[in-house]
Amino acid sequence: MYGIVNKALQEMVCEHYGDQVWQQILHEAQLPDTLFISSDPYPDTTTYALVGAAVTITGIAAEQLLERFGRYWVLETGRRSYGHLLTAGGDNLHDFLINLPNFHARIFLIYPHLQPPEFVCEAKQANSICVQYFSHRPGLAPFVTGLLFGLGELFHTKVTVTLTKPREQSTDCDEFLVEWH
Repeated sequence: MYGIVNKALQEMVCEHYGDQVWQQILHEAQLPDTLFISSDPYPDTTTYALVGAAVTITGIAAEQLLERFGRYWVLETGRRSYGHLLTAGGDNLHDFLINLPNFHARIFLIYPHLQPPEFVCEAKQANSICVQYFSHRPGLAPFVTGLLFGLGELFHTKVTVTLTKPREQSTDCDEFLVEWH
């Protein structure tokens, strides 16, 4: 993953727990004195180690931490780093989700070594969309849940997000139902 992901995790942790806790997380992850460069790729194991260490140090369950991080990613990192791409994706939640499969194609221009997930989005009714999340990275469904809740907040739309088919029960993806009223 690119350094921007690790930096965003650092920013979220420091904002909620302080710099000292982040230093403890780096130590626990065996990455002391590490400074992440947003545009540099890092092994996925580095990000997983940071999340694991954050769970250990903060005592927050991994699912809860990843969901919080997903929201943070959209509302903080996304707005700051990809604001123009977020607004280009649509004027409302429905349009953005329908256009979501194209989002990473645009990000590819910024991060050429990106190994992005794939999203397949299908409108079910006027107020719901099925989102399929395909990724070679396991265990990130709670992060996607947070992303979807964060997108709801971004578009001022109260959403319900349900993981309808976990990857373990499916062949190759996590499937979510996003509903709003």
